Amino acid sequence: MHDPDTRALLRTILDEVCLHIDRYQTATRAHVAAQILAAAGRESTPENIREAGRDALKSAPTMWR
Repeated sequence: MHDPDTRALLRTILDEVCLHIDRYQTATRAHVAAQILAAAGRESTPENIREAGRDALKSAPTMWR
């Protein structure tokens, strides 16, 4: 489990990456969140984590967007 500061950073990154995604598109947001968490588990920098989130958003199946 991540500390509160890391969780806040990851939440901020998720919100930034999904800025143009409706909050009710939970499947897309969950897909992006999972990839962000995976990147955070690899001890990446915040920019690498953002990039992982952006890549996840690009690779989300079109029916999720």
